Amino acid sequence: MKIAIIGSGYVGLVSGACFADFGHDVVCIDSDESKIERLKSGKMPIFEPGLDDLVENNARAGRLSFTTDLPGGIAGAQAIFIAVGTPSRRGDGHADLSYVYAVANEVGQNLSNPAIIVTKSTVPVGTGDEVERLLAEAAPEHRYAVASNPEFLREGAAIIDFKRPDRIVIGTDDDWARDVMREVYRPLFLNQSPTLFTTRRSAELIKYAANAFLATKITFINEIADLCEKVGGDVQDIARGIGLDNRIGSKFLHPGPGYGGSCFPKDTLALLKTAEDYESPLRIVEAVNKVNDSRKRAMGRKVTDALGDTPWGKRVALLGLTFKPNTDDMRDAPSIAISQALLDAGVEVIAYDPEGMDVAKSLLPEVSMAEDPYAAVEGADAIVIVTEWDVFRALDLSRLRQAARTPVLVDLRNIYNPEEIRTAGFQYSSIGRL
Repeated sequence: MKIAIIGSGYVGLVSGACFADFGHDVVCIDSDESKIERLKSGKMPIFEPGLDDLVENNARAGRLSFTTDLPGGIAGAQAIFIAVGTPSRRGDGHADLSYVYAVANEVGQNLSNPAIIVTKSTVPVGTGDEVERLLAEAAPEHRYAVASNPEFLREGAAIIDFKRPDRIVIGTDDDWARDVMREVYRPLFLNQSPTLFTTRRSAELIKYAANAFLATKITFINEIADLCEKVGGDVQDIARGIGLDNRIGSKFLHPGPGYGGSCFPKDTLALLKTAEDYESPLRIVEAVNKVNDSRKRAMGRKVTDALGDTPWGKRVALLGLTFKPNTDDMRDAPSIAISQALLDAGVEVIAYDPEGMDVAKSLLPEVSMAEDPYAAVEGADAIVIVTEWDVFRALDLSRLRQAARTPVLVDLRNIYNPEEIRTAGFQYSSIGRL
């Protein structure tokens, strides 16, 4: 089957490479000429483990190609996926659907054969209705159907998630569209991946509801961690104790500096705006949003408190900048708010991240970047673990102790054993543990 994917960002590129690996003929389309040229030469626009090899292998096999020519790219495609960005709209927080609608209109104007138009982008409920209306205006003489197929990819594990999904959600009431989508995902049906066929509006809402629920779990355990620090509990034990209840589960019960990334912040906000528009408020999600925003700033204060009464003029080493490991994504990363809080307090900040420093330079121009963790720690008055990259899990504590000016370690991810760190001569603080 020929598949066209419009948008070669994170979702589009990963989806396209994986579909091609299933044996489909896939063309990835993007309006960014420089990005397409880089992809043709094997250079990835994002960091995702294993993606470069997957793209190279399928491009070499002739199953995966890249183009800026939308009319030529969609010609003959039985399934056309829209995978463009839906960032938060400035001013009101709604998802900006201008890219989705522009693509839908252009597809309609250039459609030359029957095709299923599939929204892969994360879009508010009702977006598919508008896409269908735009297609009806632009291509009244062609046969088409509109389906919703939300993605559930974790950055850093996207290929595994695509090929071994928890579920495949397909929203459409059209039997022809269902048949085409079954063929698209046939390799995964053979693996008995759970597949849910539902209405288009339900599919659109599933993605937002899932992300809001996961964001709620993260925020809940973070608040429990704060309570543990007040009463003398251990949040690690609390998380394990409640996570063993199979009604709750252990995932997303890891305390930290707050969630960030490309999904949770914008999706919870977009869901809230949808709820507001339909006069059906989501009070829990409202609280989650507010608590998470304030938590990032609170983590900055936690670090300045560790510096003592006079943080001005002191130096802090941040280990990790991206919102999570195994990605270069800096969107809404806690490190941004933490860095700003430190800079506002007159603290010099130097950082190291295995993949995120190139992106971070433009976001944090006042933060110096180091070549490795030990260079970042040199002369520091405090070391702060912000992102739980594997490279930070077994640092040479003796070397850190010698490099730092003051042996203070603030572990915002709880990756170290408190007794071990204190035995190594550090003043140690973590999240939800004494």
